[in-house]
Amino acid sequence: MIAVLTGPVRSGKSTMALSLALASGQRVVLAVGGRADDPEMARRIARHQENRPSSVAVLEVSGDPGWLAAVDPGACLVVDCLGTVLGLSLAALVPDGAEMAEADAEDRARTVADALVDGLLDRSAPTVVVTNEVGWGVVPATPLGRLFRDTLGYANRRLIDEADIAWL
Repeated sequence: MIAVLTGPVRSGKSTMALSLALASGQRVVLAVGGRADDPEMARRIARHQENRPSSVAVLEVSGDPGWLAAVDPGACLVVDCLGTVLGLSLAALVPDGAEMAEADAEDRARTVADALVDGLLDRSAPTVVVTNEVGWGVVPATPLGRLFRDTLGYANRRLIDEADIAWL
């Protein structure tokens, strides 16, 4: 079973995802990609930690989708959030200060997204994926921002097309 929760930031997706996972009756593993690189992000992470039961195992993931192999195959996996996890991989595809992404950046980004999405879809235990909606507003001003928007939209579409259930 794969469930996808998408929508705007701070709309309750993480709370709902954790509730779904805990209701599964299985061990819950929460995969997170956020890094406390600045005080504001540290506060966001602390707020999530305060609202999470101690029974939930937390796995800090990297941009390499190989982290999925470390997840107990019988555990209910919550990915919070796909954009953050995917963003870890995409940042390396566009150098800081680049005026445009290289011609093959979109293909490389889709390869990364496909590996992550395929890994999530291949799980037999329940998987709950939190993601954000992108592309409903302004076009990002940077090449990396545009690559991220397009790639996350692509990954969201793939997951939602294959999901057992999805909520907006």
